[in-house]
Amino acid sequence: MSTLSAWLDPSQCPVEPPLLEDMAARTRDLHEALDDHAQRTGRPYLHPDKPSLQLDLYGSADVIAWQEAKAAFLFDSDGCWAELPHLYARYGTDDGRALIGALKTLYGAKAVLLADCGMQAVALTADVLVPAGGHVLCLRQVYNKSRTFLEKLTAKLGGSCTVLDDATWAELEPQLDAALRPETTVLFAEALTNPLLRVQDIPALVAWTRRARETAPQLQLVMDDTISTPWGHNLPLLAQGVDVVVGSGTKALGGSDTDLWGYIATNHVETANAIMDLQALRGGGLDGGRARSILAGLTAADAKHLQRCQSAIAIAAFLQYHPLVEQVWHPSSANQPDAAVIDRDLARYGSLLSFRVRGASESDHRRIADALAMTVAVRYALSFDGLTTKVNHHPTVSEYFTPPPVLKKLGCDRLIRLGVGLEDPADLCACLNWALHHGRQVSDGDLQTWQAARKFELGVGGLGPAGD
Repeated sequence: MSTLSAWLDPSQCPVEPPLLEDMAARTRDLHEALDDHAQRTGRPYLHPDKPSLQLDLYGSADVIAWQEAKAAFLFDSDGCWAELPHLYARYGTDDGRALIGALKTLYGAKAVLLADCGMQAVALTADVLVPAGGHVLCLRQVYNKSRTFLEKLTAKLGGSCTVLDDATWAELEPQLDAALRPETTVLFAEALTNPLLRVQDIPALVAWTRRARETAPQLQLVMDDTISTPWGHNLPLLAQGVDVVVGSGTKALGGSDTDLWGYIATNHVETANAIMDLQALRGGGLDGGRARSILAGLTAADAKHLQRCQSAIAIAAFLQYHPLVEQVWHPSSANQPDAAVIDRDLARYGSLLSFRVRGASESDHRRIADALAMTVAVRYALSFDGLTTKVNHHPTVSEYFTPPPVLKKLGCDRLIRLGVGLEDPADLCACLNWALHHGRQVSDGDLQTWQAARKFELGVGGLGPAGD
């Protein structure tokens, strides 16, 4: 340390900068480790073992080059500045850029943005596309939190949201015509709905949107592709003329129940850059660690999704002909009102299905879902997709605060939702058959005893206030 005395004297300072080799051990050790990591990875991270949120930029020249590249994206409209090199993790990461590239290929998109969850993708898109006084058209069977967000956003901005019933195109078109206004800027729908698995006629929606722009010039068609996935369409949504695609990658594209994330895909680069500007201001992007994990598992997630979709067809068929089942909702089911669109447009039918039990009350459906979880091969969980098959009583998990008359109008009353996993479908059908025949006879005490014993066996707690 004494060799640095000249540099520590305020009255003078040598012309050459101090040498790292003359500095204290803790200083040397840290920076030598950073240099070693950079040499091993080819990236100047500011952590000795892991990718860091920031990089060593060496000086202002690289920052200026990055800023100029951002300006080029904004003014030349060649893409979205989400693809710029890693400068600071809130703007994007190296692993995020790689994942963006993979999603651009899947969707045939000019621009993709990553978000920390699917609802963030919906919110960012809506915040950019809905102006003060704006009007949104929303199909009723979109995710209830998406619908609620659009209603709250438009109300806050002095506009409004009109919710329309999902129906065949012949029934939906006059509803759209009647609801359209000059200030309508968004038509929001799910390509494959949850939980009733209706399939939208995308070409018809695209054609209507283009005609509607004579009245509402700013109108954009935004589709939630979470359930159907980019693997589920014969032709990518953007290639069909959809303006913006949003999705929760947490589900099928993640495929393992380990990473929470969302995405936005579009061919309108001005829209993409506006969304990226908003995200850079308020956050909500995807961190590099999750992007790296997701990208590493994307090919496997594709194969897992295909397997789950195939199993769901077999299980839907089993349930459809079961004497105790009143109705099954899945694109493969008979008497599907959207059969012509399904045959024309879908490459995969999805891994999600719902069913209603004949002669069973709402409380019966809840009890049957609880009993099904007692087989262990089916787990009671909030959402769907991933390794395991998941069951829930839909009104309990997704519409708990929805009044029963509204729930019935939505068609979501007395509904059990099943997200099919990677188990053998014969095993799952055996579990379903047992629950259908005997689930209503399982008492509250039996359920409580089993649940407590199961938690004790695994050494885990519950979700109560005391963690019991």
